[in-house]
Amino acid sequence: MAIWSPYIAGVLIGILVCFSFLLSDRPIGCSTAFVKTRGLIEKVLRGDRIHDIEYYREIPPRIDWQFMIVPGIIIGAFLSSVLSGTFRFEFVPPLWASTFGDTPVLRLIVALAGGIFLGIGSRWAGGCTSGHGISGTLQLSISSIVSATFFFVGGIATAMVLVHVVG
Repeated sequence: MAIWSPYIAGVLIGILVCFSFLLSDRPIGCSTAFVKTRGLIEKVLRGDRIHDIEYYREIPPRIDWQFMIVPGIIIGAFLSSVLSGTFRFEFVPPLWASTFGDTPVLRLIVALAGGIFLGIGSRWAGGCTSGHGISGTLQLSISSIVSATFFFVGGIATAMVLVHVVG
């Protein structure tokens, strides 16, 4: 089993961000892809009237390289786990099962709720962990440093509450 080095992966992500700025003058982030997806769905339902919405003039709903980051993350994570020999299919991870039980429905409900909160928070913060935590901190953006700090603080606090209070 070959485990990926976090140092090499970090350097490669840094190089990827540099290429992103060099080739497109845009940061890497994935929360915008979800906004674009919502816009594409809305475009199917409402037609060209969505172009009247100011939000979509700033972030046009289209399939571009930023949109393709989300499928790329999923495919890349899958390939990485297969190539490293760590892939396994499980609905309920062992740590979750030992703390909250092995009910897949509860796990899915909590994962869905967490995803919704993450989506709301990332749009409220003007970006996600990859946008702020990677691209923004690389530019030494104060708002990104503050956002990334609170992403981690919020994640740690949530984990502590879930494991020590709820579990």
